[in-house]
Amino acid sequence: MKKILITNDDGIAAPGIKALTEVMHELGEIYIIAPDSAQSGMGHAITINSTLELKHIPNFLGTNNAYSCSGTPVDCVKMGVHEVMKSKPDLCVSGVNHGSNSSINVIYSGTMSAAVEGGIEGIPSIGFSLCDYSWDANFEYIKPFIKKIVLEVLENGLPEGVVLNVNFPKTDQIKGIKICRQAKAAWEEEFDKRTNPMGKEYYWLTGKFVNHDNGEDTDEWALANDYISIVPVHFDLTAYHAIQQLNSWDL
Repeated sequence: MKKILITNDDGIAAPGIKALTEVMHELGEIYIIAPDSAQSGMGHAITINSTLELKHIPNFLGTNNAYSCSGTPVDCVKMGVHEVMKSKPDLCVSGVNHGSNSSINVIYSGTMSAAVEGGIEGIPSIGFSLCDYSWDANFEYIKPFIKKIVLEVLENGLPEGVVLNVNFPKTDQIKGIKICRQAKAAWEEEFDKRTNPMGKEYYWLTGKFVNHDNGEDTDEWALANDYISIVPVHFDLTAYHAIQQLNSWDL
C-alpha cells in the first residue's frame, strides 16, 4: 500500500483538493495536510517568525488522516513528513490548483512550491493545476489523467532532483499529453493606487500575462491547443552554462 501525502495552496476546503483526494483514494493510503486558508502566491515561503498550528480533522474526505495547518504549503509538507507521518511517503501530490501554474507562474506558485519541497525531501512529487480560476471549476474530466500520470510516476519514479508541473487546459476535449519546456513569458505588472475613506493610500497589484515565446514545445502552446502540459522542474538553481564565463573574470 503506497502512502501518499496530499496538499495544496488554495486551502483545505477547496474543491480542487477534494478532486485530487478522490483519485488518490484509489491508489494508496492518503494523508492530507493542507493550509487552513488560501495561500496562493506564497511561493516557497516558510513560517519562522510565528508558531504553527496543526488541527486534526476526523473523517474528512474519506480519511482520518487529515489535518489543516496554519502555515504555508511548504510548511504543510514539512509538517506532514516530520510530524504527522514520521517518515517519507511514497508520493507527494499538490493541488489541484484553481488556475494555471504554467511558465513563470511556477516561481510564485504555492502549489508547485509544495511539490518542490517534496522533491527536496527526496519524495517523488507532482503539482497539478487546472486553467480555471472558478471555485466551481469542473475537475471531473481531468481525474483519469491525474490517475494515469500518478501511476506512471509510482511505477517509474522520477529523475533525482526533478518534480513534475502538470497543467490542464480549461476544456473537456483534451487532445493528449505533451512533455514541454517552460515558456518564456512574464507578467507586465502595474499597481492600482487608491485612497481609503481615512485618506490613507494603498495599492492593488494588477497586470497582464504576456507570452513572448512562439515555440511549439512549450507549456503555453500545449495548453492553448488543448493539451495537458507536463514540465519537469528541478530545484538546483545553478546556472551551469554561466560558470565558464564567470571563471574568466579577474576575481
